[in-house]
Amino acid sequence: MNKLLCECGHENPEGTKLCQKCGRPLSEEEKDKKIADMRYEGTAIRSKTYNKSIIDKVWNFFSSVKVGIALIIINLVVASIGTILPQEFYISVATDAEKEAHYSDVYGWFGEIYYALGLSDVYSSIWFQVLVLMLGVSIIIASIDRGFPLHKSLKNQRVKRHASFMKRQRVIAEGQPAKNADETLALVEQKLKELNYNVRREDQSILAERGRFSRYGPYVNHVGLIVFLLGVMLHLVPGFYVDESMWLREGETRAIPGMEGYFLKSDKFILETYDNDPQGEQLKQGVNVVAKNFQTDVTLYQQKEGAVAGQADDLEVIKQYEIRVNHPLKHEGYALYQMDYRLNELKSMKFDLTHKETEESLGQLTIDLTNPEDEYELNNGAKVKLLAYYPDFSGFKDGVPQTATASPNNPAFIFKMFTSEKPEGETSFVAIQQTLEPDGENNYKMKFVNVETRNMSGLTIRYDRTLPILFVGGIIFMIGVAMGSYWNHRRIWVEQLADGTVHLAAHTNKNWFSMKKDLDKLTDAAHLPQYVDQQESKIDEQQELEDK
Repeated sequence: MNKLLCECGHENPEGTKLCQKCGRPLSEEEKDKKIADMRYEGTAIRSKTYNKSIIDKVWNFFSSVKVGIALIIINLVVASIGTILPQEFYISVATDAEKEAHYSDVYGWFGEIYYALGLSDVYSSIWFQVLVLMLGVSIIIASIDRGFPLHKSLKNQRVKRHASFMKRQRVIAEGQPAKNADETLALVEQKLKELNYNVRREDQSILAERGRFSRYGPYVNHVGLIVFLLGVMLHLVPGFYVDESMWLREGETRAIPGMEGYFLKSDKFILETYDNDPQGEQLKQGVNVVAKNFQTDVTLYQQKEGAVAGQADDLEVIKQYEIRVNHPLKHEGYALYQMDYRLNELKSMKFDLTHKETEESLGQLTIDLTNPEDEYELNNGAKVKLLAYYPDFSGFKDGVPQTATASPNNPAFIFKMFTSEKPEGETSFVAIQQTLEPDGENNYKMKFVNVETRNMSGLTIRYDRTLPILFVGGIIFMIGVAMGSYWNHRRIWVEQLADGTVHLAAHTNKNWFSMKKDLDKLTDAAHLPQYVDQQESKIDEQQELEDK
């Protein structure tokens, strides 16, 4: 690393603008400036110094403020787009085909594009996490690039500064004190302490500063953002975050997704409605009844130690609970919420194997629509084989029956009926209000008898260990905002020469109005020469030239 040697003999790192010891300008660019650039105290910033290797270019790219702002905007825009339509975890379908069909059916061509672009599951997508990661890397590199040099410079401030440094501050003063020249520095020190400045004195020089910690506000912001982004990315790490949903039928016991080793049984579903006559907006919207309460009475089970995953024949009862809206079942950090319900889902269908002409019955069979059997034995040696089952029959494609979903919304069957009259069997396709006999006219038919229904509960399972991390990140961020917004870093340099002449310079990172109020008090108390704001003088000079 090259060194820049100052006239004072101090060696400064390459890229330094103001000598770290005396404050002299080290570059021609800085020498041409009337007011010194004090943003980073004139220290060497890596991204402003090196740009040769690949590492330099990558470092400079991520340390750029423009790149950081662009990444923030991109993340915000993408996150906002993800809220236009409901995300996949809010949709009560299981397979990818069902999800694609849902977006297409409900939202049309926009839904198709939305799903095809992956915006329906944007927050869990790899590319979104890559965007978040890039933003995190940008924040970290920018903080290191600027924060460490700034901290080093602020920590090693010198009291004595070269005259060129003093003259190149925005506010300066020079001249003889109005009176009591021998006591000037003592009066200055006393008044600055009264104004709550931290005062350091070396011989005939004084450095007073207040609110240095506010310079770290933006970097505290960065730390808070990094912690917050870390919490967001931990959503993809197993064990930190669960957001699942499940449909649970009355009487059914199912493994709880995302909650390993636990099962849930729906003992009963209850729906209560308001007993009122529809009127007003209720009539306009075609709503006949309004739900007052819907709840699921459940039993929570846990597998015993050593049980195989999914094994549900030897469960231990943990608790019984009534899950209602805003009253979730909570256990070991997990929360199960009542989110939705479906009434009168088909549970089973009963058929009668009947002779078409004589209406003679050879027996009845009941098909469990969620767990149908392959074969059903009937009277007099007759039997029925279930060759195919389509829970949600949606029509034929190339002569083959299709099912839209795995839910028994519109069941259809292909039966093979074996009787003494037709021992080789007769085939029949049976759907609701539709019967086909592909092998010709049959002697027997599957006559529909009745159907049994049951209700379903839509539950959401939540578990979030990242909330404390997100909370801490938010608190740190707000602390940084307060540090950077409500305080400012003020510095005053005062030097008195042997002939009594006083040199004064002042700098603050913001709020020059308050800075000047302090200077007014100091000038009055120590009888200092009147200070000048070089920036305002420069503006006034330009205005005069324009007026002429």
